[in-house]
Amino acid sequence: QVQLVESGGGLVQPGGSLRLSCAASGSMFGTNVMGWYRQAPGKQRELVAVLRSGGRTTYAESAKGRFTISRDNAKNTVYLQMNSLKPEDTAVYYCYLLYIYDYWGQGTQVTVSS
Repeated sequence: QVQLVESGGGLVQPGGSLRLSCAASGSMFGTNVMGWYRQAPGKQRELVAVLRSGGRTTYAESAKGRFTISRDNAKNTVYLQMNSLKPEDTAVYYCYLLYIYDYWGQGTQVTVSS
């Protein structure tokens, strides 16, 4: 059974930075995809960034140039470095793993406000 544990959310002022982490536990072999989605109040969950095991990344347009996704394969951990945060980035951020099935973390709140 795969489990995802997120950390790093919080309250930050506009223009600030946060780093989210997501550690995957359980037996995983072979290729997989890890990444981040977010859901703001009253909106659908949307992709922020994903990273494939071969290194290819996909970013939402809103994240390009400000967010960076990275991964430590030895630790089965994915990171999301978020810079130049804006109030519209406020959402619950969910870690995502595709390994045969879809797996989701419990979510971590990111609030960007002065």
